[in-house]
Amino acid sequence: MMKPYTYFIFMLSCSLIISLLVAAEAQNGPIAVENWFSKLPNAKEKLTKLHFYFHDIVSGKKPTAVPVARANSTFASPTYFGLVSVIDNPLTAGPRPKSQIVGRAQGITGYSSFKELSLLMTLNLVFTSGEYNGSTLTVVGYNPFTQQYREMPIVGGSGVFRLARGLATAQTAKFNRRTGNAVVEYNVMVLHY
Repeated sequence: MMKPYTYFIFMLSCSLIISLLVAAEAQNGPIAVENWFSKLPNAKEKLTKLHFYFHDIVSGKKPTAVPVARANSTFASPTYFGLVSVIDNPLTAGPRPKSQIVGRAQGITGYSSFKELSLLMTLNLVFTSGEYNGSTLTVVGYNPFTQQYREMPIVGGSGVFRLARGLATAQTAKFNRRTGNAVVEYNVMVLHY
C-alpha cells in the first residue's frame, strides 16, 4: 500500500503530465490554428536552412524501405518502372548510422520512368528532436537519383513549418552496390512564418 505522501506525489505527477499533454494538443487544435492564421498578416517570413542525412535501408533484418507493389513487367524493366515502396527512413545529424537521429522520412517512392532510374518521392520529413521537434516538411517531386545533385520542392509543412515552401537538394553520400543501401545528404532551404 502506498503512503499518503507518496500517493500525493504520484497523483500530482500524473496531473502535471495530463495537463502538459492537453496543452500540447491544444496548440495544434482548430482554435489554436485559427488564432495563428489571424496573426499571419503581421507575421514576417523566415528562411530556415536544414542539413541532415537520409538513411535508405533496403536490405537486412530491419529494412526501412519496403516494396509494396509492382507491375508484372517491373523486373523486366531496366529502370524498375512500376515498383512502389513505403519508407520510414531515419534522418541523422551526421552520415553515420549511429549519428544523432533528428527525424524520420516517411512516405512513398515509386520508380516512375521508362528511360532513366528516377523516383517520384512523396515524403513527410518528421522532425523528432531539437527546436523542430513535432514539426514536418512535405517533399513531393522528381528524384533522378543517379545524378549527383537532385532538387525537390518543399510544398508544405506543419508545426514550426506551417505554410512552408522551398527546396531540398539531395546528394548521395554513400551507396553500397551489394546491399542497395544508401546514405543521402540533404540541404533544405525553406521559407515559413
